[in-house]
Amino acid sequence: MKVFVFLAALFMLAVSSAYPVSAQETKVKWFGHAAFSITTPGGKVLLIDPWLKNPSNPEAKDGKDPLASVPKVDYILLTHGHRDHVGDAVEIAKKTGAILICNPELAGNLVKLADFPSKQAETDAIMGIGGEIQIADGEVTVAMTSAVHSSSVFNPKAGATEAERAYGGNPAGFVLIIKNGPTIYHSGDTAYFKDMETIGEEYQVDLALLNIGGHFGMEPRMAAKAAKSVRAKLAVPQHYGTFPGITRNSDVFAAELQKLRIPFHEMKPGETISFRGKQLVQK
Repeated sequence: MKVFVFLAALFMLAVSSAYPVSAQETKVKWFGHAAFSITTPGGKVLLIDPWLKNPSNPEAKDGKDPLASVPKVDYILLTHGHRDHVGDAVEIAKKTGAILICNPELAGNLVKLADFPSKQAETDAIMGIGGEIQIADGEVTVAMTSAVHSSSVFNPKAGATEAERAYGGNPAGFVLIIKNGPTIYHSGDTAYFKDMETIGEEYQVDLALLNIGGHFGMEPRMAAKAAKSVRAKLAVPQHYGTFPGITRNSDVFAAELQKLRIPFHEMKPGETISFRGKQLVQK
């Protein structure tokens, strides 16, 4: 394992020297669980599955307000409707004016049941699996990919005879193709499925953010197989260690990736990594 980590470090150091320091960067920050922000070279901020109040996020501890760490958000992307993924999306949307990107059923029920601002949820950014849209003045192409999971919206307005969960549409993943930046795949909570190979065939994935938590999604060994299927140039684990019942650490995932010779980086909650062009920068 130490040899693998050393080789990965050498890889990151080598690619960082290939680009001048003055080049604009794409920044990827992990808030713990499945929540990531992506800041493009042009300064647009995308927030994926923003449960910022999750217990792994250092910016949610000691009485701190984690929403203060995201004063600017242009787009909120939701892979599905579960509370640990929708998270703080409504609060953030009201605070920042961010546009919602998700499936239409999820968007509609978030407006109806959770008071998501309708003007930000009723735009051309609402999409379906298999589709692609251009956002951020054309700087980012968003592709919505299949996911094998479930999706529902918690209904805080449910009466005694009503279901507490409403339909959340089909669960999904996202591929983000960033101009002058990397192509990033966020798996959502999907199980492994063979057609992940299509993602690898269609998109050149520089960074794969893969759920490894098991129980509700991919077990770590299957997440490593997913990294191979999508032809990831770098794999980062997510959706683990947050609460009881899911995988506690990334050791098995890292070991399986080593066998497959796929570079691995374990982000720490609150950590930011940067890309110059498509290459990871060693800070």
